[in-house]
Amino acid sequence: MTKTQFGEFPLSQTQAIVWNDMDALQHINNTVYFRYFEDVRVVMLDELRVFAHMQESGVGPVVASTRCDYRSPLVYPDTITTVSWVEDIREKRYTMKYKIFSHQQEKCVAEGEALVVYCDFSTGKSCPIPSVTHEGLQQYVMTP
Repeated sequence: MTKTQFGEFPLSQTQAIVWNDMDALQHINNTVYFRYFEDVRVVMLDELRVFAHMQESGVGPVVASTRCDYRSPLVYPDTITTVSWVEDIREKRYTMKYKIFSHQQEKCVAEGEALVVYCDFSTGKSCPIPSVTHEGLQQYVMTP
């Protein structure tokens, strides 16, 4: 597994897994994979300056649904790279796709996705994605 393998994806986050994330069955707990997805999603949101815009407008993204398909268990110690891209950008929502690669196992250990919907937090209702964010999302679109 090489760094260039991950270069084909518009987003990636490499991190060490931690001992504390293992459960009683001695593998990384299934819920932790969603945190790995979140970690790479936050990289994108930071790059798009979404959090600054949320502070000003009260409008921002929420995860409406998410799922994960587990391919192989992760165990400590290991390093993972989570890659991500965007698909199906609509007026009020988009889909993020994810793959988690184990460096130790040299393979993909999980795949998932999240439906991200924009919300006006003052009303609690969905709203259009701000135009600057909508345009910025285009750089993360990929068809693998």
